Amino acid sequence: MKIKSIIILFLLTCTISSGQIFDLNSKHPYKKVFLETDNFESSYLDSLELNLKKIKQDSIYFDVLNDLAYYWHTRNLNTSLALINKGLQLTSAKNNSLWNGRFQITQGAILLRMEELDSAYAVLEGAKIKVKKKDLPFLNTQLGYVFERRGELDKAADYALKAMSIGEELGDKNAQAIAYSDLSNLFWKQSKFEKGLEFGLKSLELFEENGINNLDLDFTIYVVGNNYLELKKYPEALDHFERSIAIGERYGFYNNLSDVYISLTDLYSYMGNYDLAEEAGENAVKYAELLENNFMIMRSWLAIGKSELKAENHSKAIESIKKCIDVATVNFGDEYYLSNAYKTLAEAYAVANDFENAYHAYSKYEHLKNNIFTAESDHRISLLQTEFDVSLKEDTIKFQNNVIEQHLAKQKFTLIIGSLLFVLLIVLYVTFKKDKNKNKLLKKQHDENIFLLKEVHHRVKNNLEVVSSLLSLQSEKLQDKNAKHAMLETQNRVHSMSMIHQQLYKGKKISTIEMKEYFINLGNHILDSFGATEKVTIEYTMSKIELDVDTAIPLGLIVNELLTNSLKHAFTGGNKGHIKIVVKRIGDEILELKVADNGVGLSKDSSAGFGTQLIKLLIQQLEGKLQQSSEIGTSVSFKF
Repeated sequence: MKIKSIIILFLLTCTISSGQIFDLNSKHPYKKVFLETDNFESSYLDSLELNLKKIKQDSIYFDVLNDLAYYWHTRNLNTSLALINKGLQLTSAKNNSLWNGRFQITQGAILLRMEELDSAYAVLEGAKIKVKKKDLPFLNTQLGYVFERRGELDKAADYALKAMSIGEELGDKNAQAIAYSDLSNLFWKQSKFEKGLEFGLKSLELFEENGINNLDLDFTIYVVGNNYLELKKYPEALDHFERSIAIGERYGFYNNLSDVYISLTDLYSYMGNYDLAEEAGENAVKYAELLENNFMIMRSWLAIGKSELKAENHSKAIESIKKCIDVATVNFGDEYYLSNAYKTLAEAYAVANDFENAYHAYSKYEHLKNNIFTAESDHRISLLQTEFDVSLKEDTIKFQNNVIEQHLAKQKFTLIIGSLLFVLLIVLYVTFKKDKNKNKLLKKQHDENIFLLKEVHHRVKNNLEVVSSLLSLQSEKLQDKNAKHAMLETQNRVHSMSMIHQQLYKGKKISTIEMKEYFINLGNHILDSFGATEKVTIEYTMSKIELDVDTAIPLGLIVNELLTNSLKHAFTGGNKGHIKIVVKRIGDEILELKVADNGVGLSKDSSAGFGTQLIKLLIQQLEGKLQQSSEIGTSVSFKF
């Protein structure tokens, strides 16, 4: 009769839960658990399984099956994996790539909790190209857990931040809350408890806005409790652990319950309440075994062993830690907790005066932590070896001699190190003096090179001036007017190049020319050579621009030709002329040069002269394109 009543009560509970989650006659028959509702008790998994068979529509069927598999992982990982494999087979058979990818994300979440970290990573990476953007925060969260279990906390944080970024972009508060929760846990693992608490409280704030209790909220409350525990705020830690247990027991989150009871074991142990610590440890083991998760079982026995050691129950502590180590197989993924187990075992043996076993246990701890070798661990293992040797001898005098010898050895070692440091300082001083002398020599050579280079520019300028003077002398003997003009133009071209070398040897910089000053000097020279100083004015619209020699010379020749053309052809009669030179930047890498006058405009044969051909060749050299206009006077421009 009693059994019959229990069965009726169970079916009634399933029916009530089913009514809260499912309405198969509705347009939306499935009210998604922990997203759209949390109005149910721990029997919700039975409700999902019971109604799964009644669902005909593929997308809803896959949604329910995926949730069933995911939330089963909070109670039994093997059952969860069997359900997810069913989902993967069905979606493959139906060629449903989207839901196949979503089942892969859940599969990755299960595999990483089974310590199959490489497989979990491969599965999650494979799911990326199949799922939608809204699935990516959850996917990145699981990838973060993979790297967290591997001990690569920086990479785990990167994935948490990636999940946060996508969550913010989508306006997904739940994804943001989970990301803050993961960061809180990572900072806790790095012993940055104040920061961990800050992120944890931010996560709880976002979860509370959502108004639904779920697995991630439960875990976050536990993580906040852990940060309070390490900050020695025991009442706050206890309050959060009790809240987490209430949610975990309501919905059957065995993994979270085991986690919380492990932390409660530590808390009660710190508070000196070893009876409650023992009870919490038993609960941690109970839920870990229900979950069939060796990682949680191992950690539970480790917490119990630590508590027993603190309570000075050395034999029980050794027994508990041995159970912990037995659970951790050869392929156990998390060496951090395994190393903690051996360290605790070594301490238990040492307190029990079993120094030989203490030495062996500490050696295994050191082997597991060889990538984080410290002077402290070296000192501890040396001390255990010494204690082990001493425990085999009954002669106290010999022990004292060993201690004295060790002190003498340390003194000698300190003296040797001090001597080596003194020698090193001398070597560093000599090296410093040599480097200083080298730097002086290099500076001297540099100054000489600068002087020589300026001298080269000076001589080039003088040679060009000689050429210009020769051309001037030659033009004096010419009778033909056109020949004289041609000679004058050639003389101006030579002078435009000599001015560049003049600026280089007179200026502070030897590799670049400031173009505005150069154009002003060039313009004044050309006006003077044509005797047009009173008739024509030149306006320079440009900021200070520095160019290298290879660019400045062709640019100077172009401006020389354009100014010459304007003075020769643009201004007829007695009217005063005006020429405008504009240089401006377009973006970071492009300059535009424009020379415009208010003269009579282009003539029909304006493209026939040598000067025009020279301009085109020089613009081509600068990889520019010539543009001409004669609407008002003449305007020539190009970009380079």
